[in-house]
Amino acid sequence: MSTAARDPLPDGRGSDSASPSRELATLGGGCFWCLEAVFEDIRGVDRVQSGYAGGAVPNPTYQQVCGGDTEHAEVVQITFDPAVLTFREILEAFFAIHDPTSRNRQGADIGTQYRSIILYHDEAQKNIAESLIAELNAAGIWNGRPIVTEVLPLEKFYPAEDYHQGYFRRNERQPYCQAIISPKLAKFRKHLASKSKSM
Repeated sequence: MSTAARDPLPDGRGSDSASPSRELATLGGGCFWCLEAVFEDIRGVDRVQSGYAGGAVPNPTYQQVCGGDTEHAEVVQITFDPAVLTFREILEAFFAIHDPTSRNRQGADIGTQYRSIILYHDEAQKNIAESLIAELNAAGIWNGRPIVTEVLPLEKFYPAEDYHQGYFRRNERQPYCQAIISPKLAKFRKHLASKSKSM
């Protein structure tokens, strides 16, 4: 993919601007392949695009982000229909499929690029995120461990290289997909079956 194709739009939302009847959510919680696979299966989601956000280097490559020097996180940008799926419901699924109490780590994936992060698009999203985090902390969901998820405004979203997009769909039998992504998707379908497109 050319550098020009991966430049963010002036408003920082990347190449997938939402239509008037759609909204965007940008989230990071470990490898973006895992998040992409789950959110593609959620009713009300039109599109999921893997990419990079939250860093300081323009047009980062996967190799640069993996090196941990760009400050970017691996994220997914979700285009969804708010008449079918609310932003809060997106966050409820997000918190159900990763460990938000583990700083800069998800399982064997270690580094700032794997941090738990919510990059809000407006003040309403910020308020919903902060409110839900407060509720979950008060409930002690993770054995009393506090949530370390960052809540920051989205400045720029850079779509990841083409080979990252739809990774699980195209590589379902690959060992990483079988060992890491498939169990996460199965967990989502078990606990949030009513939201799954495939159930």
